[in-house]
Amino acid sequence: MSAIKIIAKNRKASFEYFLLDKFEAGIELQGSEIKSIRAGQVSIGEAFIQIDNLEAWLINSHVAKYDAASIFNHDPKRKRKLLLHKKEINQIWNAVRQKGLTVVPTILYLSNGKAKIEIALAKGKRMYDKRDSIAKRDQEREISRSRKITD
Repeated sequence: MSAIKIIAKNRKASFEYFLLDKFEAGIELQGSEIKSIRAGQVSIGEAFIQIDNLEAWLINSHVAKYDAASIFNHDPKRKRKLLLHKKEINQIWNAVRQKGLTVVPTILYLSNGKAKIEIALAKGKRMYDKRDSIAKRDQEREISRSRKITD
């Protein structure tokens, strides 16, 4: 059984999109970047995935500079290569090209000491879909409150 530690979640992704297929990808990192990720100094809220030349890239994710790295530090907003099989990249590329879907990062985690990211094929929600999500969330909140009161 692998030890998984969740580092960052993209909470806006499930609100803004219907998440369809999910994939696990490794991330090509520099030494100071993995140190910052292990310290939890990372954000994937505004990040997105771009596919070009049969390579997947994580763009606009923020990994804070690692103070102890001094001159060997990294650029916090640099694009990072995602490690996926060619078959998976082709599957994602075809879905994006033909069905009009997008690819968003959902969770960044450590699995056995290695940084992994869960990406999902997603379809954008319309405004009324978002209102439905808000209404369901409010109903669940009210139900949990009433249970706490009766207990």
